[in-house]
Amino acid sequence: MQEIGIIMNGVTGRMGTNQHLIRSILAIREDGGVELPSGEPVVPDPILVGRNERKLRRLSEEHGVERWTADPDLETCLDGDDEIYFDSQVTPRRPDALLKAIEAGKDVYCEKPLAGDLDTALEVARTAERSDVKHGIVQDKLWLPGLLKLQRLIDQEFFGDILSVRVEFGYWVFTGHVQPAQRPSWNYRAEDGGGIIDDMFSHWSYVLENLFGRVETVQCLEKTHIPERVDEDGEPYDATADDAAYAIMELEDDVVAQLNSSWTVRVNRDDLLEIQVDGTEGSAVAGLRDCKTQHRSNTPKPEWNPDTPKEHDFYEDWERVPNNREFENAFKHQWKQFIRHVVADEPFPWDFAAGARGVQLTEASYRSADEGRRVAIDPLEI
Repeated sequence: MQEIGIIMNGVTGRMGTNQHLIRSILAIREDGGVELPSGEPVVPDPILVGRNERKLRRLSEEHGVERWTADPDLETCLDGDDEIYFDSQVTPRRPDALLKAIEAGKDVYCEKPLAGDLDTALEVARTAERSDVKHGIVQDKLWLPGLLKLQRLIDQEFFGDILSVRVEFGYWVFTGHVQPAQRPSWNYRAEDGGGIIDDMFSHWSYVLENLFGRVETVQCLEKTHIPERVDEDGEPYDATADDAAYAIMELEDDVVAQLNSSWTVRVNRDDLLEIQVDGTEGSAVAGLRDCKTQHRSNTPKPEWNPDTPKEHDFYEDWERVPNNREFENAFKHQWKQFIRHVVADEPFPWDFAAGARGVQLTEASYRSADEGRRVAIDPLEI
């Protein structure tokens, strides 16, 4: 058995604590490590890094992590033998920290978005590529059970020619006036890197690219529907970031994608995320865990008549895709792949170039909203 040291920066945040530390790194440790092709396990040995000493100490004590340091400038933690630097800080702090880690020779893995603007994202991606360090970005939704089932249908050519994709994502985030908000207040301040386009369009970039094809154009409308919210201390603040975005994207092979993303919508669907794919031979609707299909041979033949009551139950026309396998936590699964990439040089295509493409889509979507027009997205050169 061997160990691999992992510097985990920003791990006191909600995502860093729950998905990356508890459900990924600590879960991998409890499982006995990541099995290499040779059969030997490699066990992650994390050091928790952040800005708040109190939170780090408490996290360390709660989960039995011996190593931690309040080292926001990374002055000491990059000097050790730890091989991987991981970053889940707020977006504005991420690029400088990644560049420091790359300069120190660490393999780097980070949350998305890679940066707040495309020029900075390209600088980080190109620096990583020139330095020969291994680099990867979190693209967790690719391993959600619902999307894995959708990928299975695509691989089996269930859809025939794919015509369109429709993504509905979101839920009602309380403003904090009556009930506490279930998302942090920085999400709603543009000056702190907030905004649903910044948060979600990097996701949509890799989901669309990996399942359906590269995004070639985007036309987007962004809105701040709720202009004032209440923060964690009960203080009102101006919401300066977009809380909803409505986009139409053209993909390779003439596929059209419609995406609604909102923190100001009340859910009336099967899940918080729902992706409908329509093709010449069949259609599917995937959520976070489930997926249902309707083949051409089972498609009903409705007729438009608003003068008579609807008697047909359209939900009954869909068949559920079986699980057929055990599904692992998506973050944990990608962590294991990145560790194998670092230790055993296994392929890992979800690199900083993919992260830069996510920032490119985000930036193009904001530009489309600002200018009120469709924006072309050219291939990037890293």
